[in-house]
Amino acid sequence: MTKRSILILLFFTLLFNCKVSEKPQFIGLNKIKIIDAKGKAITLSADAMFKNPNDVGGKLKTDGLKVYINEREVATIVSDEFDVPSKNDFTIPLVVSVATDSLLDKNSLGGLISSLISQQLKVRYKGEINYKVFGYLSSYEIDDVQTIKVKL
Repeated sequence: MTKRSILILLFFTLLFNCKVSEKPQFIGLNKIKIIDAKGKAITLSADAMFKNPNDVGGKLKTDGLKVYINEREVATIVSDEFDVPSKNDFTIPLVVSVATDSLLDKNSLGGLISSLISQQLKVRYKGEINYKVFGYLSSYEIDDVQTIKVKL
């Protein structure tokens, strides 16, 4: 009986001493760049930066985060859950492969040609990243636009 009492006491001690004062702070997107642009796909990456002040971690999931190139929706990022470390700054990678034929159509051909001439692409990440801990669910609204250099 004493082992059970000690386990219950230990459980409640840990439960009430762990601080979950707020959700992790979303700092922003960083390092949006083209990783690979060979063949029939372009691979883009970005780092979503966070700061977690809490004593507990949690999980982040990026379902439904859309990627736009020159204002044209070209891909949706769907990922596995990421573990959130406690009391730490951390990043989660957002990597997506975009088919080059999705960039081409009659309406956006002029924009694509001018992007290639200027060697710049306007990349936008828009959607939500969801945070979950102990049944608590919260979302971060993401809408970040950056112009990246294209090396030909």
